[in-house]
Amino acid sequence: MLISPSLMCMDLVKFKDQIEFLDKKVGYFHIDIMDGHYVPNITLSPFFVSQVNKISTKPLDCHLMVTNPENYIDDLADSGCDMVTVHVETISGQAFRLFDRIRCLGMKVGLIFNPESSLEFAKYYLHKVDKVTVLTVDPGFAGQSFIPEMLLKINELKEFREKNNLSYEIEIDGSCNPKTYKTLISAGADVLIVGSSGLFNNDPDIEKAWDIMQQNISQYC
Repeated sequence: MLISPSLMCMDLVKFKDQIEFLDKKVGYFHIDIMDGHYVPNITLSPFFVSQVNKISTKPLDCHLMVTNPENYIDDLADSGCDMVTVHVETISGQAFRLFDRIRCLGMKVGLIFNPESSLEFAKYYLHKVDKVTVLTVDPGFAGQSFIPEMLLKINELKEFREKNNLSYEIEIDGSCNPKTYKTLISAGADVLIVGSSGLFNNDPDIEKAWDIMQQNISQYC
């Protein structure tokens, strides 16, 4: 089970210490970039990515909650981003071209589904992505309640992957915590994005917070 901390939930006062510790433990770092248009919030940026890149050795996965993802690709490549994850809803009419551009710049491709989005929207290009993320809360805000219907979508992605001999990772974003670990792992999750309720609120000391999270997850792996 790979863990990807959501850095918008970290303690920015302890930025360097937390990144250095987590870098020894995680599979990815998850960086949310919001434009205030596709979702109401404005969060992190390519500049933030460049600062994490100075410290981290692990892949930086940038989740673009933006209306025009194509406007961010070059800046993210320059900042040290390793994977660009885009929403199905924002790439209509440009999916193949956008994926080619991301790969041309040396980055991997991630695709994310909002809770109400059907896999049917993306079945013709799922074979071109490295990771598929299931958003189990509505986009844009931390701390929301888990939407249990998304377990069906996780199962569908797992079955589609097996049926078509694909290799994308299945990642979960939203409300990954002790209340949901068992069902998410049983459904077929490969990567868990952990934020406030899964990691950072466990303890002010990041090492203790990590140990608590690991104890909560290990019983189901």
